[in-house]
Amino acid sequence: MSERVALVSGAARGIGLEVVRELASDGMTVFLGARDVAAGEAARAGLGEDLAARVVVVGLDITDDVSVAACAETIREHAGRLDVLVNNGGIILDRGESPLEVDFEIVRRTVDVNLFGAWRLTLAVLPLLREAAPARVINVSSGMGQLDEMGTISPGYRISKLGLNGLTRMLHSALFPQVSVNSICPGWVKTDMGGDGAYLSIADGADTILWLARMDSDALPSGGFYKRRVKIPW
Repeated sequence: MSERVALVSGAARGIGLEVVRELASDGMTVFLGARDVAAGEAARAGLGEDLAARVVVVGLDITDDVSVAACAETIREHAGRLDVLVNNGGIILDRGESPLEVDFEIVRRTVDVNLFGAWRLTLAVLPLLREAAPARVINVSSGMGQLDEMGTISPGYRISKLGLNGLTRMLHSALFPQVSVNSICPGWVKTDMGGDGAYLSIADGADTILWLARMDSDALPSGGFYKRRVKIPW
């Protein structure tokens, strides 16, 4: 295939769905990863006929090895390559909680999705990324995972995103220049996860992801952490 191919996890709504919409508008074939396939199909239909024709819904539970392997095989069968992976799937289960009164089961579940899920999916599709090299991985992290300004609330979420940033650095060191790997902070976005008080639009949250996804390969950075298209401290 001459056209570019993308996979977006956690893409049935919010930032993930906006990224799907925009990349499909660019003419890419986009795999919409959704744990709930029916919700994914409804999201795809809501894009309109022209964009929906460029989108393939694929069942994807990033905590499940079988589901992740099946997703990778679906992309191989349909496209044979993957130019852009957006690790967008994530959860927050301990909003406002203290690290001094922690529920380790909640921390474990959070890390399994936000860190291990992205790691598991990246390794599963790595042969497809190498087929499309130079390819790119974009990890949707958070300012709450910044070691430079680490706070206290939501410890499971923070440690999962801190770990995701560490994974970004490791994968960059192992894969660049064949595959670029970056983290982004979307900011506080008006999504279900964003909750009360969020002030950025979904389009604002998707902007830095799309900036990296669309950038010419010759100019593409790797191993960085970005917010509003600006590199920020780890």
